[in-house]
Amino acid sequence: MEQTARGKRQGARGAENQRNWTRLFGPLAPRLKPLAFSSSPGFTLIEMLIVLFLLAGVLAIVLPRVVIGEDLSSTGRKFIGTLRTLQGLASTSQKPVKLYMDLDQGTYWARVVDGKEEKLPLDAAWATPRSLPETIRFSEISVRQDKRTYGRIDLSFFPNGRIDPATVYLTDRSNNLLVLTVDSLTGAIRTSEERIDPLRNKPIPDRVRTLLRPAGA
Repeated sequence: MEQTARGKRQGARGAENQRNWTRLFGPLAPRLKPLAFSSSPGFTLIEMLIVLFLLAGVLAIVLPRVVIGEDLSSTGRKFIGTLRTLQGLASTSQKPVKLYMDLDQGTYWARVVDGKEEKLPLDAAWATPRSLPETIRFSEISVRQDKRTYGRIDLSFFPNGRIDPATVYLTDRSNNLLVLTVDSLTGAIRTSEERIDPLRNKPIPDRVRTLLRPAGA
């Protein structure tokens, strides 16, 4: 009796798999039929093929978007790290630091302001200009009241932790956009995937303004 019931269950399962196979592969089903089923327990070949078919479709849709988005966002994270590093350098050296950005070449480099001279940072990593990935470019940069879509522009970091107000637009070849905005007073850096108005800094009280002046000013 038990073997008869088991046989009926396997027969019903085989019939269901046959219908699924026919719906999925249509005219090719009769030719592939000998390979389609297995009487052994576990997943059948048809079930595994269906899963692989669905997984391939999902990956084909998702992977290109992930690769493009990750390239732009990773560049943004790296650039934010650069801003934080230079902010820390200005604080520890007690000297202003300038970040120069070339929109045409997609490069950027740093200089330490020592009196009337500008010197290379001691970190050997700044010996040569750094470059954005080939697929990423500066599309627009605003610093203070100066906005550029080409040429060079500089961003200053001060020993008291203050940074020039800035908005940096990064774009990839698919015209995806990543916007970085720097709040001058707090040093906060915000990101957005849409164009935004530059931050308008609130008036600084006189008693606070004296504390924000660079040393020796």
